Amino acid sequence: MEAWIASHPSIIEEDLLIIGRQVQTKSGPLDLLAVDRRGSLVVLELKRDKLPREVLAQAIDYASDVASWTVDKLSEVCTKYTGKSLEDSIAEAFPDLNLENLNVNEVQRIILVGFAVEASLERMLNWMSNVYNFDINAVVLHYIVTSSGDELLARTAVISEEVAVQRVRSRKFQIPMSDEPGTYDEDELRQMLKQYLSQDMKTPRRIRDILLPVALKQKRVQREKLKEEFVARGIADEVNKAGLQVTGISQQIGLEKNAFLRQVVGYEYPNNPWEKDNYFIRDEYRETVKQVLEELNATRATQNGI
Repeated sequence: MEAWIASHPSIIEEDLLIIGRQVQTKSGPLDLLAVDRRGSLVVLELKRDKLPREVLAQAIDYASDVASWTVDKLSEVCTKYTGKSLEDSIAEAFPDLNLENLNVNEVQRIILVGFAVEASLERMLNWMSNVYNFDINAVVLHYIVTSSGDELLARTAVISEEVAVQRVRSRKFQIPMSDEPGTYDEDELRQMLKQYLSQDMKTPRRIRDILLPVALKQKRVQREKLKEEFVARGIADEVNKAGLQVTGISQQIGLEKNAFLRQVVGYEYPNNPWEKDNYFIRDEYRETVKQVLEELNATRATQNGI
């Protein structure tokens, strides 16, 4: 069933893009991981028989882990499974989307799939949906062979399609975000910046090698300028395909736990309330950022034997 749904996700729901199969989480491998056309992450947990009540806790556990995954992490998962980057996969699956406005993994959803469902699980799903507005559902599949030998598959959702649509914008598993800057002292701030910018991950590297150096050269850095830099460095093929990379930077700076980044990097919302733009380094921290980057570059040069 897993392979079948992975190849034909529309069996479960329209506009689902499978980006991973047997994806490893802190609590073990989840069956299928998908993205919908709104950028929401969808955890699909499958059972060959009746869905037991225990599967609910298992799926919530998975969702609580993947909720913290960055665009870079998701792109790695997607590339491993599909052979294509997350951005290319989304662009191919949903060609009408403007990737620039897509907030990937801002919301997480859960879909349980089986051939029957325990009454207690159905009761809990309805309660969580109605009372807490959780974007969670169960799909029951019905396999039928007609007298002429034709094989048919029907599906029934525990939560009606109309109600499920209303749950799409649920924020119950939303990643904690903030616009509040940190208030760390100079020494602690330097240490946190060096530790974060030293990570061998795509978004920290892009903040270190692209955003901060460009922001030191000019007062404001617009999203379009960042996208041009991504193209110039071969990170993106075209400017209009660099939206997810900018979104990755935006999400990292906006994570509640990354207040130290917001302490040195400011931004504005000139066009809409969800899209950061006009990035800048706060005047009182320009020298601090410059020195941290110089120290990191010197360390990298030493490690590379230069």
